[in-house]
Amino acid sequence: MPPTVYIETSVIGYLTMRLSHDLVTAAAQAVTRDWWETRRAAFDLVSSEVVREEIAAGDPGAVKDRLEILAGLRLLDVTEAAGLLAERLLSEGPLPSRAQYDALHIAVSAIHGVDYLLTWNCKHIANAAMRPSI
Repeated sequence: MPPTVYIETSVIGYLTMRLSHDLVTAAAQAVTRDWWETRRAAFDLVSSEVVREEIAAGDPGAVKDRLEILAGLRLLDVTEAAGLLAERLLSEGPLPSRAQYDALHIAVSAIHGVDYLLTWNCKHIANAAMRPSI
């Protein structure tokens, strides 16, 4: 069975948004699109209702594009255990109280034994300084 990859909201955003004029963002978009086209078939891609909730806001056309990407992914349940772990990440761990969605992405991935969490969120989820505490 191939390794599992949890697709977080930022990845779907970079896949579907118009090409940015900002060079750093444009580069991240290009890397994301390249990975999606060339590497995703090697993995079992999963996501969650947390992502669905986040991508459902905004321009209706953009929402449609984001939901089409999500429709191809298996959605993991946000279990009671994931909710409890997210609460601990916020109350006892390194995440600030405003990072509820980020805590849920981490918790759902961990509780379901996902191999990789793919994200561009370096403020909280992929923050190297926070990783040991997470």
